[in-house]
Amino acid sequence: MQGIGADFAGLLLYCRAGFEADLTAELTERAARAGLGGYARVQAGAGHVFFEPAGCSLKELIRALPLTELIFARQVFPALPVLADLDRADRLTPIIEQAVAAGWRVDSVWHETPDTNEGKGLRRLIKAVERPLAAVLRKRGVLCSDAGGQRLHVFWQAGDRVQLGFSRPGRRSEWPGGVLHLRSPREAPSRSTLKLEEAWHTFIPWDEWDTRLAQGMQAVDLGAAPGGWTWQLVHRGMYVHAVDNGPMDARLMATTQVEHHREDAFSWVPPKSVTWLVCDIVDKPAKVAARMADWLEAGWCREVIFNLKLPMKQRWQTVYDCLDHIEERLLDERVRFRLRARQLYHDREEITAHVKLD
Repeated sequence: MQGIGADFAGLLLYCRAGFEADLTAELTERAARAGLGGYARVQAGAGHVFFEPAGCSLKELIRALPLTELIFARQVFPALPVLADLDRADRLTPIIEQAVAAGWRVDSVWHETPDTNEGKGLRRLIKAVERPLAAVLRKRGVLCSDAGGQRLHVFWQAGDRVQLGFSRPGRRSEWPGGVLHLRSPREAPSRSTLKLEEAWHTFIPWDEWDTRLAQGMQAVDLGAAPGGWTWQLVHRGMYVHAVDNGPMDARLMATTQVEHHREDAFSWVPPKSVTWLVCDIVDKPAKVAARMADWLEAGWCREVIFNLKLPMKQRWQTVYDCLDHIEERLLDERVRFRLRARQLYHDREEITAHVKLD
C-alpha cells in the first residue's frame, strides 16, 4: 500500500465522545481474531483513538480493520506521530515539514477536530490557517490536482496539538469527521427520523436507492409511534404497517399509506412478507436481536434496519453477542445474508444494524 511506511505510527480513528473504550475493545478483539496485536493510546471523552501495531505491521492492521466492518469508528486512516506543543506564533511550519517528509501527494486537505465542545472551539483557528497552509503545501508539491483522490487529514486535537493522517478513496468515510449532518424534516413527527435516513446513507449505495427503497414497497415499522421512522418510509412512497400500542402522528395516518396495529411488536406477525422491516424499540438489546432473527429466519422481510440500545458497561461485548446471535441463527438455517452495524452520528447510547438477505 503506497505511503504506509516506517513514518506512520498507527491508525487514527474518530468515534463518538465517551465511546473510546468501546472502540478500543472492538479494535483489540478484531485484531486478535486476525492473529494481530495492537496497543491503543486513548483518553476518555477525547472522541478519538490512536491504535498502534504490536508484533505486526501497520499494513496488516489496515487490512484487518476496514472502516466498513467497524462499529464504533466514524473514520480511520494511517497517521503520523503527533505534533505536540506547537508554537502559537508558528503552528504551520512543523505541519508543513512533516507533511513534506511523509512523501505523499494529495489533492485535498481536510482540517478536522474531535466531535467535542473543545473541538468545536477550534473552528476559528482552523479558518485562519487553512488557506495559508494549502498555499504552502501547493508550493512544496504536496497539494496537487492529480493525486488520485488521496487526502491529507489535519486533525486538531488542541490549538497546540495536531496529528496528520493520509487516506485513499474506498478506505475512508467521505464525510468530514466521518459525520453525515442531516436536516430534520419539519413534517416528521420526531427527530428520530434522522437515524433511519442516516442508516440508509450508511448502508445502501446511493445508486441503489431507486431499486431498494422504491415507491410502492411494503414495509413494517416495529415500535413505530409517533412515526419518525414511518415518515421516512412513507416519504419514499412505501406502504407501512406501523406496530405500536402508542398513538401515531395524525398527518401520517392521513396519507392513507399507514396501517396502524395497536399490538405488541415482539409478537405481531405480518399478514404476508414485506420488503423492509425497521425497528427502533427501547428494550433489552438481546430481546430485540432475537426478534430480528425471528423475522429474518422466517423470511418475513428482505432487508432490516434496527437499533440496539446499549448498557452503560460492556457495550462492545453486548453488541458482539447480539450480532453473533443473529449470525448463528441464520447460518444454522443456511440463510445467505450480509450484516453490518455502525454507531451513527444521530445515535446516542445505541448502534444501528442492517441485514440484507441474498
